[in-house]
Amino acid sequence: MKGTDDKMFMRRCLQLAANGLLTSRPNPMVGAVVVARERIIGEGWHVRCGEAHAEVNAFAAIDDADEKWLPEATIYVSLEPCAHFGKTPPCADLIVSKGVKRVVVGCVDPFARVQGRGIQRLRDAGIEVSVGVLEKECLWLNRRFFTFHQRQRPYITLKWAQTADGFLDDHGTAVSISTPYTKMLVHKLRSEHDAILVGRVTEEREHPLLNVRHWHGPSPQKMVLSKAHGIDAVMAECREHQWLSLLVEGGRHTLQSFIDNDLWDEIRIETGHVVVGGGTVAPAIPSHAILLHHEIVDGHMVETWIKPSGNL
Repeated sequence: MKGTDDKMFMRRCLQLAANGLLTSRPNPMVGAVVVARERIIGEGWHVRCGEAHAEVNAFAAIDDADEKWLPEATIYVSLEPCAHFGKTPPCADLIVSKGVKRVVVGCVDPFARVQGRGIQRLRDAGIEVSVGVLEKECLWLNRRFFTFHQRQRPYITLKWAQTADGFLDDHGTAVSISTPYTKMLVHKLRSEHDAILVGRVTEEREHPLLNVRHWHGPSPQKMVLSKAHGIDAVMAECREHQWLSLLVEGGRHTLQSFIDNDLWDEIRIETGHVVVGGGTVAPAIPSHAILLHHEIVDGHMVETWIKPSGNL
C-alpha cells in the first residue's frame, strides 16, 4: 500500500503548492506534508519568495503533541528540498535535524544550486529517500520555473481569438470575438504570467492596457515587440528580471514570428461564432503541437496545445 499512499499524500502536496501560483514567483510552487502513523501531522506551502519554504511551514504546523512521532514520520515534498543558503537556510538540513525516517520527493530541482544535492544530503544522513512520485504532475505544475532554468528563457504562451471561419479581424478591422466570460478567463491567464507582449502595430492601433481588470491578481509587465526591441532583446529582458513566463497576445505577424522561431511552449485558441468572410488569417497551429485539452466555454471552443518536449 506504500505506493498508493505515497501518491495520495503527494497529490495533497500539489494541492498545497498551487496556492503559491500568484505569489511565489520567481521561486517555484512547492507543497509539503508530514505524515506519521498514516495521518497528516503538518503541512505547508511556499507562499512568497524570500519567505519560509514549504518544508519549514509544514514542520511549523506540527502540534507539540505530535512532535514525538517525527522519528517515524515521512515528509512528502513536491520538489527536491534545497541544499544551499539563499534567502533562507537549506531545507535539506532542516529535514535532517528533525530526524524524520523517510522523504518522498516529487521531482528533482533543475536549479543549478540544487539539482540532486538536496537528495544526496538526505541520503548521506541515512534517511530513506524516494524520488519521482507523481513526477509528471510535479513537473507540469512548475513548468514555467523549469523552462526558465533549463532553457534560459521564459515559458511562452501564445494566445489568440479567432472567428468561426478562422480570421483574427474583419477585413482588417478589429472585431469583438470573446464573450464577457471568456474575456475574464483571459485576464485570469494574464495574472498567471510575469510579462505580456504585443506587436508594435497592435500597440499603435489599439493601445491595449493588457492588465487584469476583469480578474484578481498582479498584472503582467507589458512589453512591445518592434524592430528596435526584437525577440532576442525580449528574451534577454525576461532573463534579467527573472520573468519566468511570457504571454504573447499580438497580431498575426507577432504570433507567427514566435512560431517561426520555435519560441513557444503552449498555445491557447478561442474560436467564436462570428463569421466575417475575410480578414487577417489566424496563425496555423504548428504540425508538431499536441492538443492538451479542448472544451466549450460560454459557447466558444477553447483549445490548449503544447509542444512535445519530454517531461514538460
